[in-house]
Amino acid sequence: MHLSGLQKMTLLDYPGKVACTVFTSGCNFRCPFCHNASLVLSPNDDKLDQEALFDFLTKRKGILDGVVITGGEPLLYEDIVLLLRRIKGLGYKIKLDTNGTNPKLLKEIVLNGLVDRVAMDIKSSPENYSKAVGIDNFDISSVAESKEFLLNGEIEYEFRTTVVKGIHTKEDLINLAKWISGAKEYYLQQFKDSGNLISPNGLDAYTESEINNFAEAVREYVPTAEVRGI
Repeated sequence: MHLSGLQKMTLLDYPGKVACTVFTSGCNFRCPFCHNASLVLSPNDDKLDQEALFDFLTKRKGILDGVVITGGEPLLYEDIVLLLRRIKGLGYKIKLDTNGTNPKLLKEIVLNGLVDRVAMDIKSSPENYSKAVGIDNFDISSVAESKEFLLNGEIEYEFRTTVVKGIHTKEDLINLAKWISGAKEYYLQQFKDSGNLISPNGLDAYTESEINNFAEAVREYVPTAEVRGI
């Protein structure tokens, strides 16, 4: 697999944990609002050596509680299982970020106890998914399978949606909420232009007031919905 970077400490990416964040490169989506365009568009970008990563993790035992694996899309790589087993061997908790397009590998990882928390991006309502992920006629069946697995399983998880003016409407978010009804944790995240977007034309951020209004609307179907990133 291809590792592209390491954030040595974060108090935000793993709730309740002091963690580091490992970035994988490459993604099978082309979300126009993606803030990590360089990771998505450079799938073979190896900027982080695995042995250097494990040297770091070994030295930080007792200081860090957890490791976040994010991307890109980490589940593009079947050999992520080996990476996770090795991190687990050092005693760390692991949070995995995924877009849900590889339910088979997600299930394998979860059922074998290789991750402790999953954050799955729910990009939009089923009707609007193609626009949100930048792929014409995208088949959401794999995403739906992953969503149902987390909804009905025992692992700690969150669903999250980055809300973008030009991609999402209030109606989209209400239909999305109906689709994930019963979710234990759901977050609406405010879009921020990193300056490194895939296709920034026509995209903007909703105001704090608008995001809070959306959250209130979706709570009819997902009472746990909260706003993040304001």
